[in-house]
Amino acid sequence: ALKHHALPFLRLVIVWYKNPFVLCLPAYLCFLVTALGVTAGAHRLWSHRSYKAKLPLRIFLAAANCMAFQNDIFEWSRDHRAHHKYSETDADPHNATRGFFFAHIGWLFVRKHRDVIDKGRKLNVDDLLMDPVVVFQRRYYKTSVLTMCFLIPTLVPWYFWGETLWNAYFLASILRYTVSLNVTWLVNSAAHMYGNRPYDKHISPRENKFVTLGAIGEGFHNYHHTFPFDYSTSEFGLRLNPTTCFIDFMCWVGLASDRKRASKQMILSRKQRNGDGSA
Repeated sequence: ALKHHALPFLRLVIVWYKNPFVLCLPAYLCFLVTALGVTAGAHRLWSHRSYKAKLPLRIFLAAANCMAFQNDIFEWSRDHRAHHKYSETDADPHNATRGFFFAHIGWLFVRKHRDVIDKGRKLNVDDLLMDPVVVFQRRYYKTSVLTMCFLIPTLVPWYFWGETLWNAYFLASILRYTVSLNVTWLVNSAAHMYGNRPYDKHISPRENKFVTLGAIGEGFHNYHHTFPFDYSTSEFGLRLNPTTCFIDFMCWVGLASDRKRASKQMILSRKQRNGDGSA
């Protein structure tokens, strides 16, 4: 009886899904998971330790990070710590002073500068090596990436609602992956060149609304480089910041805790002392 009543509903779901305007929905959901694996995971949790996450959340974020396929958590976090400590120098993996193309994608086409390697080795990454989730993901990264980034986004639409393998592969897998890569790279390029600097005019990173929208909250980059410990990467809390919404929700359900924030007085003081006067 249950099967008899469920079939019309499943047919309705399939017909609804086949609408051209809805074909992108699974790809967009995969994009959100992909983005969270980078923003809430590799970036705010493991690179900056701006909040604490319990084991189930860390496992989810590590799996989502495999879907992102942007190097494993250990390497991503180590390089990002170098980016902050040696920003806009030869020890910065994607030094924006070398131009937009280099900061965006060119740094992946060439060997790392010797300073990136030498100074990167001096960074303290013991906390990463002590996390079994990070160690496990690094050990089985290639298999995890193949499964999470390509197989699951392709096979789930094909198996559950009859999408063609061709469409599922190129939309939910390849297109989603390409968009997510470029959105992340825009934080390294556009957000270091275009926008205002209300918190510190003496550093390159900028506030860029376009990047903020695409990278689910990562475009408040002048703020982030001024207060890298702040879990929200913005003084505006939830506004234009889905990653912050996700972390707050995880705290509400008990899977995250100890969110670090810059105080209002600290922010105001920094604006008055070093800001460019913009809103």
